[in-house]
Formats: sequence, structure tokens, C-alpha cells
Amino acid sequence: MASTISTITAHCNQLLEIGRYRDHCPNGLQVEGGNHVQRLVTGVTASLALLEAAAEWKADLVIVHHGYFWKSDNPTLTGARFTRVRTLIETQMGLAAYHLPLDVHPTLGNNAQLASHMGWITEGTIRGTEPDGLLHQGRLPRPVTPDALAQSLRDRLQRMPIHIGAGRGTIERIAWCTGAGQGLIEAAAAEGVDAFITGEASEQTTHSVRELEVEFFACGHHATERYGVRALGDHLAAEFDLKHRFIDIPNPI
Repeated sequence: MASTISTITAHCNQLLEIGRYRDHCPNGLQVEGGNHVQRLVTGVTASLALLEAAAEWKADLVIVHHGYFWKSDNPTLTGARFTRVRTLIETQMGLAAYHLPLDVHPTLGNNAQLASHMGWITEGTIRGTEPDGLLHQGRLPRPVTPDALAQSLRDRLQRMPIHIGAGRGTIERIAWCTGAGQGLIEAAAAEGVDAFITGEASEQTTHSVRELEVEFFACGHHATERYGVRALGDHLAAEFDLKHRFIDIPNPI
């Protein structure tokens, strides 16, 4: 018997504790679809390409990390946004999105899942960030050179990172934040780590790296955030006996 979309999203809302966070977008159900769910698709961003691939697979519900209705968006349903929403409505697919709650969850979150995927040893979070838990710290299984870490990131994430060097010969202690976490480099450096790993870099990042003497790796916003939503989908598939497919839409950013 199929589970209902309200039951599944209510479970996610409680599991990810969405009420704890002041976010830039609504977390939870964003576009209502059909009532019953048997096929679940997960993906990083609710692009038209993802929705079309989900519809081809006859998904009932799509869950993403980056959904719609961001605070800075024009609220009108026009242009590309209209096309996306029309695709959901015409195919009767529901859309749910979990942003910050999916970044910080201690087991299913993007940061936790990136560490698991890379084989890093997590030693907790760094306090003082908003929300708490956004910045993780730990160490590598053994000390490596910056070039060796860059190669490991390329091999595991299928993307060569941008590496801004600070002159360190070896790296062992690291901090990381998936996505657009480049603004947290000072908080990471204050913990005495050898390297900071995130998704994106900004112009000022180069100067911060040189002055803080922390090796920096920007591995791609998309590349670092593929793992949390996939883990959430696997969890839901087991919990509600769903067919689950993670669809990765390539993105170089």
C-alpha cells in the first residue's frame, strides 16, 4: 500500500527538525502532488532537467536540497519557474525541499555524508556558526600532502578542486562545510586546522587563505552536496517501502 505524501513529508520535517532553523527558503512540501507515493526521486536542485527525468521514471514525489521560493526571488510564477511548476502540476508530482536542515543533520546531512564518502574522521562541529552544526572538523586517516588531498577529492567527487595553497607541507586536521561555505574560513582557521574544504570560492578567498595560512579546496557546490539528499531518499525508501532513484544532473559549479 502506498504511503501518503503528507505522511512522508511530516516524517522528514520531524527527522530534520525544520522548526529549528531560520532559512532562506521554506523547508518541507513546496508543491503538492498526488496523495499517494510509491516512487521517490531525489536530486540536488529542482531544475527542469531533474523534473523531466523524474517524470519519465513516473515519480510521485521529488525531494531536493535546493527547491523554490527563496527570499530573494521574484514571487511571480513566470518564465522558467512557471515551466518548472507547470511540469510538477501536469505530472502530479509533489516537490519537497530541505536546505539548512539537510546540511546540518548529524547522520543524513551533507556535511556528515561528505565525510563518510571521503573517509574522513569527524571530531565534531565548530561552534559560533549560524546555524550551529554548519561547520565540521576532523582529520584525515593519515597526513597527506596538499596535492594528494586534491587528488583524493578529484577521485571521490569526480571533479578537480580549486586548490589555493598556503605553503603547508602536510595536511591532517581539516574543517569542511558543503556548498557555499567559503565565508567560514576564518572560523575554521581559528580552530588550528591545516585545511578547509568547501564547495565554492570567492575573490577574497585567495587573500584569506594566504593570510590565515590554511590550505583551501573548493570542490564544487553541487559536487559536495550530492550525498545528503541521496541518504535521505535511501532512509525514506526503507522506512516507507518506496522505490527510490537518485538522479544526478551534472553541474560544474
